[in-house]
Order: sequence, then structure tokens, then C-alpha cells
Amino acid sequence: MTKSRSDLLRGTLDMLILKALVLERMHGLGISRRLEQITDGVFQVQPGSLFPALHRLEQEGWIIGTWGESENKRRAKFYELTAAGKRQLGEEKQNWSNVVVAISKVLDATS
Repeated sequence: MTKSRSDLLRGTLDMLILKALVLERMHGLGISRRLEQITDGVFQVQPGSLFPALHRLEQEGWIIGTWGESENKRRAKFYELTAAGKRQLGEEKQNWSNVVVAISKVLDATS
């Protein structure tokens, strides 16, 4: 049974969004495009997943959104990382590293 791309994304979207915003502020479509680009198309974040996550991250105080004009002259909300978001990203990266090590040990174990 093959997992869908959305199954791969479950549980990691917040961390990926925070990471995408490290270098610059972006609007939702820009974040989605960045994630697809840096994951070589493995993660294709749909609006139905992205915008609730952005709202949740904003409520947590990890990102802040401000309205502006996109490159195609449309009104868009641009998001940027807060200091709390940078700290959270550090925690998420450490947690993810621990998970990767643990899963690698399980996969490498002989049965």
C-alpha cells in the first residue's frame, strides 16, 4: 500500500512552514511553491492544509501576517517568522532529528 503525499505531510507541516519563512516573508502561495521546490515536489501543500496551518501558527505567535500587494498586484497576506517562531523551529528541528535517528535504528535493526 502506497502512502499519499498528504500522508507524508501530516505532522510536519508546521515545521516546514516555519523553515520556509526563515529567509524572507512570503504569502501563502509563495510558501506552497517554496516547499514544493525545496522538496523536489514531494510536498505539494494544498490551500485546504496550508491556510489552516498558517492561521494556527499565527495564533501560536510563531508567525505574523500583514496584508500587502503580491507580485501580480493582488492583495495577499504576507507571513514572517517571529522570535518565538525561530525558537520553535529550533525545537522542531531537534525533535525531528531525534525521530530520524530512532526510525533509522529500527530500519537498520536485523530481525
